[in-house]
Amino acid sequence: MKRVTLFCGHYGSGKTNIAVNYALALREKGLEVAIGDLDIVNPYFRSKDSSDELRAAGIEVIALPFANSSVDLPSLPSQAYSLVQNHARYAVLDIGGDDRGAYALGRYVPYILEENDYEMVYVVNFYRPLTTTVQEAVEVMGEIETACRMKFTAIVNNSNLGAETTADDVRATMAKAQELGRVTGLPVLATTAEMSVAEGDMIPLKLQKRPFEA
Repeated sequence: MKRVTLFCGHYGSGKTNIAVNYALALREKGLEVAIGDLDIVNPYFRSKDSSDELRAAGIEVIALPFANSSVDLPSLPSQAYSLVQNHARYAVLDIGGDDRGAYALGRYVPYILEENDYEMVYVVNFYRPLTTTVQEAVEVMGEIETACRMKFTAIVNNSNLGAETTADDVRATMAKAQELGRVTGLPVLATTAEMSVAEGDMIPLKLQKRPFEA
């Protein structure tokens, strides 16, 4: 585990759900954890929907002051710097979708690179427009890397169709995820699914128990 873990991807990839579960997993290990949103393009921090659960677990939640409201305030709270400057705790960062959202990460990059204790995870959903193929996923990945001036270090395959997802839908994308890993040279940390889907011969990913076990 790295001290700073960043989750990035295309809009609708599910990176927020992964970030929330990973933060809970770290906390369950007895670690001090903070989770923050750096999305100033779409300031509806869905992790804030889980803020009560996160705070009850002892996790600090850093979000836009008016997240989940009708107020558009494209600025980040000053506390966000503590995510990369406070080395006494683990930090989980939910980065805005695509390259536009990744621009906000730029101001924190020098601190992250200086410490050099981070994982930057590309969350991909092959059922989303613009990432339906490996080539499209690579292109989105490159755009994000250029915008934030950091390279991805790993991949999570979070392909799903929302409530309509079946186990077969998930299995159908695993070869694509492996191909994406081969093309980019990055490890595929996990293929994820909701517990209700990950039944039968699929090994369920339950981050609260076993972080990044696929």
